[in-house]
Amino acid sequence: MGYQRGLSLLDGWLPWTVQAVVLVAFLVVLVPVVVSRRRVRGRWVRLGAVVVLGVVGAFAALWAFSGSGLASDPAPALLWVWVGITVAAVVAVVVAWGPAPWWRRGLSVLVVPLAVVCVALVANQWVGYVTTVQEGWSELDAGPLPDQVDAATLPSLIGHPRTTGAVVEVSIPSTASGFAHRDEDVWLPPAWFAPGPRPTLPAIMMIGGEFNTPADWVRVGNAVQTADAYAAAHGGLAPVLVFADAGGTFNNDTECVDGPRGNAASHLTGDVVPYVEQTFGVSHDPRAWGVVGWSMGGTCAVDLAVMHPELFDSFDDIAGDAGPEVGTKQQTIDRLYGGNAAAWATYDPATVLAAHAPYADTAGWFDDSSDTGGGFGGGAGHRPPGTRPPGSFHPPGGGNGANSGIGGRGGGGATGQELPAARQLCAQAQTRAIACTVATQPGRHSWQFATTAFQLVLPWMANRVEHPGVPAAV
Repeated sequence: MGYQRGLSLLDGWLPWTVQAVVLVAFLVVLVPVVVSRRRVRGRWVRLGAVVVLGVVGAFAALWAFSGSGLASDPAPALLWVWVGITVAAVVAVVVAWGPAPWWRRGLSVLVVPLAVVCVALVANQWVGYVTTVQEGWSELDAGPLPDQVDAATLPSLIGHPRTTGAVVEVSIPSTASGFAHRDEDVWLPPAWFAPGPRPTLPAIMMIGGEFNTPADWVRVGNAVQTADAYAAAHGGLAPVLVFADAGGTFNNDTECVDGPRGNAASHLTGDVVPYVEQTFGVSHDPRAWGVVGWSMGGTCAVDLAVMHPELFDSFDDIAGDAGPEVGTKQQTIDRLYGGNAAAWATYDPATVLAAHAPYADTAGWFDDSSDTGGGFGGGAGHRPPGTRPPGSFHPPGGGNGANSGIGGRGGGGATGQELPAARQLCAQAQTRAIACTVATQPGRHSWQFATTAFQLVLPWMANRVEHPGVPAAV
């Protein structure tokens, strides 16, 4: 289908060649600074200005990022190297301009946007957001999603057998929340279109990371192809997938709470769930609803399940945090809740669990990077019941992100916070009769890790929501 196929932006020769070429161009720009005929002292002053200001710029960006709470997973050092080179390139335009020939002046100007491109390349290698050149072009060109059909043609497709599901873009009213959100997407399995009485299907809400669009699980997380493979192996039956908008804009990290950044929680629970039930006829039974989230979305998945067992019965937290956070606890209270500490407690999963009576039927999985690089199994957790769906896709460089791009630190290791948080939350959840486990797999904090995690957990969650009341096999 063209997605996650083609020239890789995560590994292989392209991203590293681009960075090497830009680095050589930057060094060429510096030549007149070093070999200028001006006096030696002035030469070294100019070179020192380039180097010092570049280093200062890199550390300033690192300091600002660390205090912003934009990501709990630290960025790779190479990202800050390229930020520093970008700042140094700007300084070099000034100090190398005078005695340089026209072509070197032009190159000095060109190096600045090229260095910015390298910053973007490394950032993308970190999170695995755009896997190939073709996929990136499709994003820019606003190409259709896999399996996408126009909402106006949807009624005419009913009664005609399909071998794959269909994605339809929906505009959900924000009546309950007032949340300014983007259009969202719904994947309908082949069984939804089959002739005869339509079965009452279950549903899974899908939530992405901090920087997101509602279609990220489709374009980047390969969720539609994974669901198509599952449906093909189960006679066309599969849960409806709801790709919800938890941010409103690409860089609005709401952590799925109600607050100054928007009433995201009310939108997901009060707008999205009722709309999908009414529009597509999915089950109203909370045991037929699950929620899957990656990174920020993983935190959201736990929060939604423990706060709203009347809506969601199953959850999968893929590399989420211990709770909604955008920095330190005080920074989170200020940024997410406008300084309201009571609101922080309202959305903190551990606090919610401590005050809650035993849950009737809730179950969940925590998917995180393994400590040692081993696969599912052992004391930390195990692979979800069921096998990888037939025909499931392996992203460029490896299915779990272990060899895809640079990747983040992940939840394992000596300094990781995600895996310890998952173990602590799961242990506390078990004291409230929530059946859960912590599953680990090798990989980094990237979309490729999320892709594989969803492939592995879908059979388990589908069985849960398709057969309400069946005991959780965790």
